[in-house]
Amino acid sequence: MTSFDTSPQLNVWRALLALAVVFVMLATTGWTALRSHRESSALHASLTAWEHGSVHGHRLPDPTAAPAVLSRFFAALSAQERTRLAHRYPLAVGNMNGAPAELRYRANRIALEQARKAEKKRMHDSRLTPAGQHQAGRRMHRFEALLTKGRHILAFDPAGSGRAAEVFGNLRSAERISVVVPGVDTDLLTFQKTYRPYSAPVGMAKALYAAERAQSPTTRTAVIAWADYTAPNGLGVDAATAMRAEDGAVRLNALLRALPGAARVSLFCHSYGSVVCGVAAHGMPRRVTDLAVAASPGMRAATAAHLNTDARVWAMRDATDWIQDVPYLEVGGLGHGADPVSGAFGARVLSARDAQGHSGYFEPGTDSLRNLADIGVGAYHSVTCARDDAGCRAGLTDSPAVERA
Repeated sequence: MTSFDTSPQLNVWRALLALAVVFVMLATTGWTALRSHRESSALHASLTAWEHGSVHGHRLPDPTAAPAVLSRFFAALSAQERTRLAHRYPLAVGNMNGAPAELRYRANRIALEQARKAEKKRMHDSRLTPAGQHQAGRRMHRFEALLTKGRHILAFDPAGSGRAAEVFGNLRSAERISVVVPGVDTDLLTFQKTYRPYSAPVGMAKALYAAERAQSPTTRTAVIAWADYTAPNGLGVDAATAMRAEDGAVRLNALLRALPGAARVSLFCHSYGSVVCGVAAHGMPRRVTDLAVAASPGMRAATAAHLNTDARVWAMRDATDWIQDVPYLEVGGLGHGADPVSGAFGARVLSARDAQGHSGYFEPGTDSLRNLADIGVGAYHSVTCARDDAGCRAGLTDSPAVERA
C-alpha cells in the first residue's frame, strides 16, 4: 500500500469484511472488465503480430514458451536479426521472458518513444477534455523520464494505468539479484516520485542498490524495481482480496524463472506487494533464497511454513506503521491472514526501528534499509533482529560472495 503515508480509515476494512459477498462480486466484475481491456491493448497487438511473423521462412516461437526455449531462439540469431525483431515487435520483445535483457532494454526504448509520441499528440486532441489532455501530458513526461540515457527498462506496458520494471546494475553478471515488489497505487505515473522518492519503486530499488554496494563493495549485485503487475488502486475491494495478487504472482514467477545466470535471488515485498509474494511463494524457483516483507497486511498464509517455500522468510514492521491496525484475518476471501511479524507466524523478524511510518522502509540511513541490504548481499551475520529471538538467526551462514567489513 505504497502511497498511504498516513493512517487510513480502518473501518473501510471492517466494512469490506462485513460485505464479503457483495465485494467479491464487484471484484469479479472489475476483473472481467480489466481482462477485456487488456485483450485490445498495444501489447496484445504486438504479441499477435509476433505470432504471425517469421524469420528465415520459419514461424517465430510462441511468445509464452518457456524462457529457456526463447533464450535458445534468440541466441541462434545474429545481432542484426535480433535488432530487427526488436524494431518490428518492440512491446512483444520488450516484455518477453527469455529474451536477452539488453535486447529488452532496446525494444522498450523503441516502445517508449512510440508511446511518448502518441501521448504528445493526445495532449492537443480537441476531442479530449482539459483533464484528459493534462493526463496525456503527465504520461508523456513520464515516458520521457523513462527514456533518459542509461536507464534499463526491463518491462513496459502503456495500457490502462500501465506497468513497468527497471534494472539497476548488470543482470547478466550479478552474483546476487534483488527484486523489489511494491504495493497499491503503483502504476506508470507513480513508478517514481520527486516528493518522497523512497516510497516509490524506483526510489526503493535505487536506495537498496546503493545500500547493497556499500555493505559489500565486491559483490556484484543487481536490483529490479518490479511494478509489472496491475496493483490495486487505493484502499478498497482489490486491496482487501488476493485477486490482483494472484495475477501478480503469475507474472512475478515468470520473471524469476527467466532471470539470466545462476545468481541467488532475494525478494523485498512492501505492503500489498507482500500479498503478491505470499501467493507466489510456493511456485518460486529454488534460486530464490530469501523472501522479506515490510509493512505487510498478511501473506495469505497462516504460518511461514504454509508458504511452501525453501526460501528464508523475513518480516519487519515499524512501530509507527498504521498497517498494524488492519485486522489480520481472512474471511470469505477478504483480508490476508496472519500477521507476519507475530511470533506464531514463524518468520525471522527484523528491526525496522526508524522506518518512519508505512512508506519509510527504504529510506537511506534506516535500520530497515540496512537489514534489507544485508539480506540482499547475503551478509546474514550483520542483520539486526527485532527482538532477542534465537530463531531469527538460526542456521544462518553468510554468502561466500560477501566481503566482510
